[in-house]
Amino acid sequence: MAVTRTDLDRLDLKLLMLLQENNLQTSEELAERVGLSPTSCLRRLRRLRENGAIMSDVSIISPSVAGKRVTSIVLVALEQEQLDLLHTFKNRMSAYPEVTQCYYVTGSADFILVVNTASMEEYGAFTERAFFPDKNIKSFNTYVSMQTVKFTTRINLDVS
Repeated sequence: MAVTRTDLDRLDLKLLMLLQENNLQTSEELAERVGLSPTSCLRRLRRLRENGAIMSDVSIISPSVAGKRVTSIVLVALEQEQLDLLHTFKNRMSAYPEVTQCYYVTGSADFILVVNTASMEEYGAFTERAFFPDKNIKSFNTYVSMQTVKFTTRINLDVS
């Protein structure tokens, strides 16, 4: 069973907020900031990783390292929303490295994708592989990002 917010106490939430700022902080640094012993802090961190509250420890690279990239936000509408067709679409999108985010949504589109490619030509080739052969795709609309105004992976846990 997945961990939920109600499974976590105030100290767990504080640790999660601090780790979102910098997950390279030592247990001593974290313990001092939340008012725990380093051993207790390590125990909590291990539990948070084991129970899935911490999904992954990653480094977010600078866009300048990746070079010039094209970020496209793509709205996809399906012909039919049968369960097997939805699963097939989700699995296919999950397999494409160009798709960095995929959301099943309400509204006029069924999915919103964030697609990252090196060029518009590469994006065009992606659409030819990912969208055109799929007879269940009714339409897709692409919005190309001109500038990143805000980007964060941080989730506000509203810890007082």
